[in-house]
Amino acid sequence: MADLSPASETAAETAAARPHGLDVVTGSKPRPEPLDPPMVPFAIGGMLAFAVAALICWLAGAPDLWWQTGVAGVIVGIPGLITMLRHDANRRRRRALSHPEFTVDDPA
Repeated sequence: MADLSPASETAAETAAARPHGLDVVTGSKPRPEPLDPPMVPFAIGGMLAFAVAALICWLAGAPDLWWQTGVAGVIVGIPGLITMLRHDANRRRRRALSHPEFTVDDPA
């Protein structure tokens, strides 16, 4: 009867001789850099969406809770905007350290 235990020497030798499936696929390909987009536009966009929704609800005569939710979204977005400003400053610092040749030209 064949020994099927994982501790058997023949099973270990067979596993060592056979490459892992992911090594075959990713072994020769370069690893892509992770995405690191600027986050301030997303924070401003979210705050703007809440402000527009609150204004529409207020003008349309919607229940008070609806436009109050929009106002709360804008107020809660302020700390988020501050956090994203800090994140983008750190992002620029990281990019300057890892890619010194990368520059952003101001159109002005």
